[in-house]
Amino acid sequence: MKKSKLFIFGIAMVAVLMISCHKSRNELVDSWKVTAVEPKMPLSDSLKNVILTQGTLTFTKDGHVTGYLQSEINNGTYALTKGGKSLVIKDETGTPYPCESTITDDKLVLDSKEMKLTLTKI
Repeated sequence: MKKSKLFIFGIAMVAVLMISCHKSRNELVDSWKVTAVEPKMPLSDSLKNVILTQGTLTFTKDGHVTGYLQSEINNGTYALTKGGKSLVIKDETGTPYPCESTITDDKLVLDSKEMKLTLTKI
């Protein structure tokens, strides 16, 4: 009897986790424009201005991302974990860029070891 209750509880927990991760992913799927850059390491003013003027990310439902941050991302992928609190973007060469993420209806904050970016939906 205890095993069946534990099994049912386990299935319920997995379902809750899947629903919460799916909700965060749905909030992320859209196009975003960089509106603020807070460097944590030395960053030239010209590169900061390029990120502010050209910085965009577009996330799709199938786990792909395109856009521009410090360089162009043409065919990248992303993984959103920890209930939407952790985002890893991989460029087309597979280089991972992990960051903590905060997602709201119209704002996305990406906090990595190099910089903190604030993006708004476009």
